[in-house]
Amino acid sequence: MSTADNSPWWRGAVIYQVYPRSFADGDGDGIGDLAGIRSRLDHLSALGIDAIWFSPWYPSPMADAGYDVADYRDIDPVFGTLAEAEALIAEAHALGIRTIVDVVPNHCSAAHPWFQAALAGGPDAPERELFWFRPGRGPNGDQRPTDWVGEFGGPTWTRTTNPDGTPGDWYLHLFAPEQPDFNWDHPRVRAEFEDILRFWFDRGVDGIRIDSAGLLVKDGTLPETLPERPHPFRDLDGVHDIYRAWRRVADEYPGDRALIGEVWLPDRQRFANYLRPDELHAAFNFDFLGCAWDAAALRESIDGTLYAHAPVGAPATWVLSNHDVTRHVTRYGRADTTFSFAAKREGTPTDLELGTRRARAAALLSLALPGAAYVYQGEELGLWEVEDIPYELRQDPMWERSGRVDPGRDGCRVPLPWTGDAPPFGFSPDGAATAPWLPQPADWKDRTVRAQTGDPYSMLELYRAAIALRRSEPALRDGTLTWLPAPDRVLAFAREPGFACLVNLSDAAVPLPDHDRLLLASGPVDELLPPDTAVWLRTR
Repeated sequence: MSTADNSPWWRGAVIYQVYPRSFADGDGDGIGDLAGIRSRLDHLSALGIDAIWFSPWYPSPMADAGYDVADYRDIDPVFGTLAEAEALIAEAHALGIRTIVDVVPNHCSAAHPWFQAALAGGPDAPERELFWFRPGRGPNGDQRPTDWVGEFGGPTWTRTTNPDGTPGDWYLHLFAPEQPDFNWDHPRVRAEFEDILRFWFDRGVDGIRIDSAGLLVKDGTLPETLPERPHPFRDLDGVHDIYRAWRRVADEYPGDRALIGEVWLPDRQRFANYLRPDELHAAFNFDFLGCAWDAAALRESIDGTLYAHAPVGAPATWVLSNHDVTRHVTRYGRADTTFSFAAKREGTPTDLELGTRRARAAALLSLALPGAAYVYQGEELGLWEVEDIPYELRQDPMWERSGRVDPGRDGCRVPLPWTGDAPPFGFSPDGAATAPWLPQPADWKDRTVRAQTGDPYSMLELYRAAIALRRSEPALRDGTLTWLPAPDRVLAFAREPGFACLVNLSDAAVPLPDHDRLLLASGPVDELLPPDTAVWLRTR
């Protein structure tokens, strides 16, 4: 593991995110599945990761790519069976790889049995108390209960039809209408999810990734969203009681079971509240993910992250891409290298050569920082965002719900290329009759695992070398860093014992400091460190 022997694994792990639909297709239907993942575990073992985080694999109508869950205790048939999932967990463990499953507690699918019972039973159905059913405003109840704006944009309430055909109450969905929100004020909801945690811990998973972790609790008075008021559903204090209960469940199990939150919060102190010793073990660092490729901005993000985590004793996390955001090879090749959902637009010019060079440097930066690092599938191959998916093939609801302004997230979810010179690049078995569920660019022929393996200049071999060094270097375990003097627009820090990382974000080459040995470089280096290049150095 990446941490010291007596330190919990999650404090310094390299965690690889698998998006099951797009990792590997074992049965030839064009959709990734558990058989495909099991057949490619050798790739993850060779990469050197410590854990796999699986995006949702549950039964789902797939209105939001599996984040609309119909059954939290089973596997969607398109991916396989529960028995296959248990085998996958065991096979990963045999390779020294831990597993993390995604739990979606804010909402479920409209196909969930509870919600179906709530609809079928009419206004007096007891299951309605498990969700947010409310009468509409206006004399006929035909106006939404609030004007809240959803996380995908658009309204957050949908009106039902009573069993007798008359217009009924409205239900809340912060995401798509097919994703009704649970009412976390109800004890049955709380008990259900604690049982779901135990179900997966009993099957050997080592961690739970919590989707939309800050949204669960709502203000039951349903106030409108106004700048001068607390937000009615984001980061309400009551959410912390939920995670204290979850922590007690995790602590019932041996082996350092971890709870990892998806917490989007600009306030670092509020963010750190989720990481107090009796709550979550870790949370995603979206400040770093969305940060500009700029030395001052990155240093401020790193300092702010470490400062916020220190009082609660939690490890920082470092992530460059995931299944929701524009791949960083593309972002780093743009004039604006930051990321935000609001700013996503089609047709933004991108220099992929520049973006790739910066992505290589960013890999060494993120893997040298204290804490845990996340790698999104395909990041290790240098894949870029696919931005020319035909409109009729797009599946992300963000695309339609934004009025086709936001290009959606399909571009970072395109199936991986494994081998060969043309699509499907080994994603599906030879002779498969069905094309991958999203089209792959022909230019990915140079980005396959096969093409990059053994090429010392490839992104894949850079990641393999960096993760191997991270495992073997005592300095690169959980701990602290010290900033070093450096030229303008250059990041330089030391990790003890005897390690330094430099990243040149300026427009000119800069001298390397005194060092004993160059351990690893993101690009060609002699006595000078070129722009958009990072190095790891042995300092004594």
